[in-house]
Amino acid sequence: MKQRTTQQNKALHKWFELISDDMNNAGYTVLKTLRKDVELDWNAILFKELIWRPIQKSLTKKTSSADLESGELQIIWDTINRHLGEKFGIHTPFPTLDVMIEQLGKVDYPDHDEEPEF
Repeated sequence: MKQRTTQQNKALHKWFELISDDMNNAGYTVLKTLRKDVELDWNAILFKELIWRPIQKSLTKKTSSADLESGELQIIWDTINRHLGEKFGIHTPFPTLDVMIEQLGKVDYPDHDEEPEF
């Protein structure tokens, strides 16, 4: 297998941010998800260290995401995405260009025929 691409790495870290936002918006703090002593809101670093990296290590025996191959990235994401979907009802698509364009299409733009409110 070939090593994951720079673009995949950027998308992976973007996904850490997106999934953290979705976990927080759904009301799942670190405590509620992992049962620790202190409630913290999710952020990309916490998600990577507390969820991604342990799954990565168990599936690939690799400690750094820089060492992942393209196919391994997909397997880890599938595993985490399936778990979060089944346990918490959260599914955050991996940020591909197509997904990002689709998200832009969901923006609720104001109607230009309406008078602005001042």
